[in-house]
Amino acid sequence: MPAFSPQVEAPGRAVCTLRVGGMDCSSCAESVERALRQLDGVQDVRVDVVGERVTVGYVEGKLTRGDLVSAITRVGYRVEDETPAGDDIAPFGTRARRVAEERRSAAWSGRRAQVALVVLAGLLWALSLVAEYALSMQALAAAAAVGAVVAGGRYVFPRGIRAAMQRALDMNFLMSIAAVGALLIGEYEEAGSVMFLYAVAQLLEGLSMDRARNAIRALMGLSPTEATVLRDGREVRVPVERVAIGETIVVRPGEKIPVDGVVLAGTSSVNQAPITGESMPVEKAPGSEVFAGTLNGEGALEVRSTRAASDTTLARIIHSVEEAQASRAPSQTFVDRFARRYTPAVVATAAALGVLPPLLGFGGWGDWFYRALVMLVVACPCALVISTPVTIVSALAGAAREGILIKGGLHLEDAGRARVVAIDKTGTLTEGRPEVVDVLALDGATPGDVLALAAAAEARSGHPLARAILRRAEEEGLAIQPVAETSAIPGRGLRARVGEEEVFVGSERLFEALAVPLDEVKHVLARYEAEGRTAVLVATRPTDDQGRTGHEDHPLRLHGVIAIADRVRPGAAEALHDLRAAGIEKIVMLTGDNSGTARTVAASLGGPGVGVDEVRAALLPEDKVAAVRDLRARYGRVLMVGDGVNDAPALAAADVGVAMGTVGTDVALETADIALMADDLSKLPVAIGLARKAERIIRVNIGFSLVVKALFVVLAVIGWATLWMAVFADMGASLAVITNGLRALRPPRLRSAAAAA
Repeated sequence: MPAFSPQVEAPGRAVCTLRVGGMDCSSCAESVERALRQLDGVQDVRVDVVGERVTVGYVEGKLTRGDLVSAITRVGYRVEDETPAGDDIAPFGTRARRVAEERRSAAWSGRRAQVALVVLAGLLWALSLVAEYALSMQALAAAAAVGAVVAGGRYVFPRGIRAAMQRALDMNFLMSIAAVGALLIGEYEEAGSVMFLYAVAQLLEGLSMDRARNAIRALMGLSPTEATVLRDGREVRVPVERVAIGETIVVRPGEKIPVDGVVLAGTSSVNQAPITGESMPVEKAPGSEVFAGTLNGEGALEVRSTRAASDTTLARIIHSVEEAQASRAPSQTFVDRFARRYTPAVVATAAALGVLPPLLGFGGWGDWFYRALVMLVVACPCALVISTPVTIVSALAGAAREGILIKGGLHLEDAGRARVVAIDKTGTLTEGRPEVVDVLALDGATPGDVLALAAAAEARSGHPLARAILRRAEEEGLAIQPVAETSAIPGRGLRARVGEEEVFVGSERLFEALAVPLDEVKHVLARYEAEGRTAVLVATRPTDDQGRTGHEDHPLRLHGVIAIADRVRPGAAEALHDLRAAGIEKIVMLTGDNSGTARTVAASLGGPGVGVDEVRAALLPEDKVAAVRDLRARYGRVLMVGDGVNDAPALAAADVGVAMGTVGTDVALETADIALMADDLSKLPVAIGLARKAERIIRVNIGFSLVVKALFVVLAVIGWATLWMAVFADMGASLAVITNGLRALRPPRLRSAAAAA
């Protein structure tokens, strides 16, 4: 199947993604982008150097995939055939692995040829130096230097010529001019040194880029290529992409789980670190979910497949990371705009430097021409342009290793700049598994009657408080009547029809809105609030003669109050301390719960400056959105943490929405800007710390690149810089920023964690 067939996004527009081999630097990306933009019908081009992918949007019917491929191959790069973009890594099957292996093999063959040419260029350059200064053999020195230029420029000259044909000022063209110019003025050793050093730098840059790419590709090896499936009572080994949904898979001790599924038989501990970043194995029993790429422990499991290999949680994580690495961060956009103006400006300066001073009588033509050649080498902004994407891709890969999915460079940078974190209480700071701790019965009812009524009304609800009531009713063996209809009252409770009664279950606010007298329970509600418990009130009234609800003639009869408590999540206080260590200045708790319960939880996590600084309680969903907007107006960027489903509006309102405990949850993976795959709050400071580290690295890289360029512009003008010095500085700066960017693969060690160790 040909690579990456076009997809129609909207009427009249198509998008095609191609994998392009041989791109290792910003000049490569610029050449490919320019070649594609010259085609009539191309609307936009996005080049991902690290991912070796090019995405082209164009007018449907005006261009074909072949036109795009031809444009890319004309500038010296190869378009590789493989599976479509969405299936590139996702299937983890034998064909995908074979294609990947062939691609790696071809890339390594190319690297070997590159190494051979670099070695040859180095030997010839050394020979030219020996012939010139030790043997005084000028002809041999010149011949050896020319040989070094030819060997080192094997890939440079063809790309430089193609760039010239496109009227592009890329690094290959500038280096070609510098080397040829040095030969023309008799600086043979300089010409040889320029091309040799540039060839060495290209090789090292390519190897460094390979490391950045492999950080993402390494995730592909987490899943096995084959699975053991039970078919007709026999165990059969089949390629993982041929495992159908619903089939039973046998996973032996020590094997990796091939697809997502549910345990049918057996118990074992499973290492889920590749997906969630959890350090400890998780116990699995019948009914437990398991995920592709995780490692089975000491027990054998029978698993029913619930997802195809191309749709596993791991596959979707990798697909999201690859999409994220192709997105452009604000700093990258700034650098690209700067580079588009910088290179033409410096080339124009070089031309003026080579012509104007000798015309005005300030020295000979040869000296100023040489300075102009040095300026041409300085004109390429390679280090500046490559500094941001390498850092971002490294940070995305490093986060994925920790079970943190960051959806792009924009969200990475925003997370790194956020100073305020808003955290939903239930299920984030608390365990999200509330329990009934007390039942107050009124008006002749028993606690069992109150629980049974509430459980019947809540039977169809998925709210954590509803689940707590249902669990308690089930534990007590209460008979629960079927519910005829239910309707939610957002942020307050619900109304249901159970038998011949209309049942209301909800908060104090709900019953105040319904004008129900609460004088006899006010002191109980105050006590529950002071103890950090959530009060759920239960009341009924008869339905009308036709069994319809909403019969206002009958007053509501209050049957009782159910007290529910949710325990603070273990490690929540330490996670908040780590947020401080990561640079967060203000932590705000948002909750729909009453203020007493919220403040009790906040107090257990530490006071202002240590744990929670501010509590905003009794919030409806729309109130949480308003709270996030208020925090943005007061403090700038806000990072909101919630469950990714119930808090979706607030997450969307924040600069960065973080969903926690999202493994296997499609909605959170799609909607959150950052998804913490494990139900582990300690991953939040890791994500923010990594974002901060990436931001610092990007700033250092950009600053370092600009300083090096500015320094050598000055040195070139005053004649203190040589060609080989300029090449060494330019390529050295590129390698330095790449190496520095790769540090983002490892999350920082937070101060509080380090102190506890």
